Amino acid sequence: MFSKGFAITAVTAGLLLTFSTETWAAGTENDDTAPPPKTETTTKCKNGKVWDKDKKECVNAKKSSLNDDQLFQAAREFAYAGQYQNAINVLKLAKNQDDPRILNYLGYSNRKAGRMQVGMNYYHKALQQDENYILARSYMGQALLEQGDVQAARVQLVEIRDRGGENTWAYRSLLQSLNGYRQY
Repeated sequence: MFSKGFAITAVTAGLLLTFSTETWAAGTENDDTAPPPKTETTTKCKNGKVWDKDKKECVNAKKSSLNDDQLFQAAREFAYAGQYQNAINVLKLAKNQDDPRILNYLGYSNRKAGRMQVGMNYYHKALQQDENYILARSYMGQALLEQGDVQAARVQLVEIRDRGGENTWAYRSLLQSLNGYRQY
């Protein structure tokens, strides 16, 4: 027979395991909207070159055989490193210029480089391609906040939530930009 203390300990341990597993699943490790990790593209490569994993060297993206996914990952990394023009240059090399990911990061990079209206146009194009692309909604919401339109940013937060993105970095990031204020 188990003691009352043992039973409470077992239940508590089970709950902790359950909550920690749920937290991990909702965290950035499993969240494709989270910022990218740094790679050789931003730690070793210079002058807008990107890391080619196959060649194990920095290459000129324009002359490389990198596919759209590889170009996107490199551009995304450039954008988060504050190298907005490098990100734009790499994104412009993608074959599928209608890919919502490409459009979204063209929006992000242009907005961060000070070209707000160009960025907003790209966010709109990304959402025309995929209205459920919550990262574009998050970045658009942040741009709306930068323009002083808090209500429109809240609308994007609700859209992210309603599209199942409440446990994503995209949602948390916009919510934080709204100073943690949830008003649906």
